[in-house]
Amino acid sequence: MNTQEYLLDYFNKCLADFLNRAPKEPEYLYEPVRYALSAGGKRIRPVMCLMSAEMFGANTDMAVDTAIGLEIFHNFTLLHDDIMDKSDLRRGRPTVHKKWTDNIAILSGDLMSLVACRCAAKTKVNRDAVLDTFLQTAIEICEGQQYDMDFETDNNVTVDDYMKMINLKTAVLLAGSLKIGALIAGASDSDCENIYQYGRHAGLAFQLQDDLLDTYGDAAVFGKPIGGDIAENKKTFLLINALNLATGNAKSELAHWLSEENFDRTEKYNAVKSIYDSLNIKKITSQKIEDLYLQADDYLAKVSVAEPRKEVLRSFVNAMMSRNY
Repeated sequence: MNTQEYLLDYFNKCLADFLNRAPKEPEYLYEPVRYALSAGGKRIRPVMCLMSAEMFGANTDMAVDTAIGLEIFHNFTLLHDDIMDKSDLRRGRPTVHKKWTDNIAILSGDLMSLVACRCAAKTKVNRDAVLDTFLQTAIEICEGQQYDMDFETDNNVTVDDYMKMINLKTAVLLAGSLKIGALIAGASDSDCENIYQYGRHAGLAFQLQDDLLDTYGDAAVFGKPIGGDIAENKKTFLLINALNLATGNAKSELAHWLSEENFDRTEKYNAVKSIYDSLNIKKITSQKIEDLYLQADDYLAKVSVAEPRKEVLRSFVNAMMSRNY
């Protein structure tokens, strides 16, 4: 089994070669794609795909085309998310729509989604199953994004509603990446399902970690301004739990900040974070993250490969759990 560092380096070289071979014209169609894909990022999804393929006995070159497709598709969703969220920064740099225009970002994103599908279609082993998993994952991500937008005007979002949304918007892509790697390696149906559920639960925890870092992280490390969710009244796991738990002055103050249209961003962030602190929201969220990782480990234990072959993937996911970015 290759190490995480080797697989990341291998993938980055393959992606760079792919981008070098890509068309250059029209400039404002292809240049934003290169810009988005060259911004770095953790490359979690393609690396997990390669890890899964190796864990089940395949060579990385059998899975790299689809891994590239997964990374391109992930970045396509970020391109369009940034437009919808009116985000100015991504990974410490101006977002594509900010650097160019909304229209350019939309069209370049559309191109990325199509190129991603073509990459997935290059798979030679279990091609139909790989494509079906890839496309079903893409459909579910769109469903999750719509739920996320619906929540902006829904004042009755529950924790279960939120978990359903992040399952679709975030977790299924990690789960699908692992399943696709397993399919390419010819893994059994039960192993494909267990590795999928492992990725799904880890993905849920991963998104809750993002929620936590948006309020409690370090902006210099996180790569974008802290407190964006609070400023935008995003119905995150933190806010929903705070709304459920707040009483008295905390409840009325939280309601005030949620209804305030003209505010100083720093003042609002500090006030809402103080309410979160008083309600132990950080501890509640951290406990949920830990529970999800434990559930994920239960599924990995069911995967029928030797335990040493699981260690690279397990170590990679455990590192995600303790990240601060």
